[in-house]
Amino acid sequence: MKADRLLSILLLLQTRGRVPAGELAERLEVSTRTVYRDIESLSASGVPVYAERGRHGGIALLPGFRTDVTGLTTDEARALFILAAQGAHSALGLDEALGSALRKVMAALPAPHRPAAELAGSRILVDPDRWMGGPRPAVDLDILHTAVFTDLRLRIRYRHSGETRLRTYTVDPYGLVAKAGTWYLVADRRGRPQLFRADRVASATLTDAPVRRRAGVALAQVWQQLRREVEDRPADVRVTARIRRDRLDLAVRILGGALTGPPRTGDDEGAGDGEDAGNEAGAGDDVGTRDEAGPEDSKSTGNDWATLDLAYPVLPAVRQLLQFGDSLEVLDPPEARQVMAEAAAALTAVYTAPAPSA
Repeated sequence: MKADRLLSILLLLQTRGRVPAGELAERLEVSTRTVYRDIESLSASGVPVYAERGRHGGIALLPGFRTDVTGLTTDEARALFILAAQGAHSALGLDEALGSALRKVMAALPAPHRPAAELAGSRILVDPDRWMGGPRPAVDLDILHTAVFTDLRLRIRYRHSGETRLRTYTVDPYGLVAKAGTWYLVADRRGRPQLFRADRVASATLTDAPVRRRAGVALAQVWQQLRREVEDRPADVRVTARIRRDRLDLAVRILGGALTGPPRTGDDEGAGDGEDAGNEAGAGDDVGTRDEAGPEDSKSTGNDWATLDLAYPVLPAVRQLLQFGDSLEVLDPPEARQVMAEAAAALTAVYTAPAPSA
């Protein structure tokens, strides 16, 4: 809507000062000509806005002009007050600041929007942590946080996954990212992007050298690149396995990243895609109720097993499936069955031997 766009322009100019017309057009997803027409509309309504031509020109408000209009719609006010879990703010020492900021925003909201904002904050909670994540190691984000905001290079001692020794790196931080309750430092190392788990940073020291980020590259871009590298790693080992239906829900939750498609249950009503297929595949709570109905109900399906299609980057990774015990059987390829057999034999040897003294 034009009214929303005019208000957006006003608030951008109030926050940023002089802004090139092309940048306004890009941010508002309109043409430059539309921006100039909007500026004329603002001027006609009494807003002291003007345009300067030239290399360092742009659109600006007269010095000293401010508006007390918050510009928030009802939905925008609700969005601000849907609070995330306190973990991220606590880790950054911003719990009190968040509460103070929200109180100030509430006071600045137009009176008609306040009830909706209060209701959204008390009825909806976003918790980014995964279920049963277990105890997490303490993470000191102070130095990392400082490095990100002071634009200084950082020297860290870091332990990679599966290693015991520490490595020392000098990195150029872009920022910090919290994903599923885990903090990551996103930085360039020798000009190449790299991801560092904050809980594996043994120590961090600020240097006196200014950060050397790649020109024109922002945190969000680097994060998306690194995320794709993690999620799109080659997984050339294709595995077919079968799992008991009463363990299917658990398997889907645990093996989600390795699954290449929905489970195949063999039921006619579950063979296709869609909501019904998802429920037959163990995606809903009603499946657990059905499975507990008794032996006769189990017999009525004619199939106590579901088939899983999985992919792993290396053959030894199929040992992840051992956690399901005899509720899961690898069917193919033979090499994967051999890995499972050898691992099971090794476990048998461990547990048939006398336990070592504590």
